[in-house]
Amino acid sequence: MSVTYNKLWHLLLDRGMKKKDLKEAAGLTGHTMLKLRKDQDITTETIGKICKALGCEMTDIMEINKKNNDKGTKHEE
Repeated sequence: MSVTYNKLWHLLLDRGMKKKDLKEAAGLTGHTMLKLRKDQDITTETIGKICKALGCEMTDIMEINKKNNDKGTKHEE
């Protein structure tokens, strides 16, 4: 499974914020912003910073993308 941050981008649009505004408000690095744009994994610390800056919950900014399962990965039980 993969994570998508589409909810975050919609939230920023709804609030009239730009990505650079989020970067400054949450104290994020350019590298972290790149990872967000590419729907890559980020730390829970970073998620916390974003949520604190935006006054929201984790589920308001991200969701699991069930359609995009990692191919070739097998989970053995």
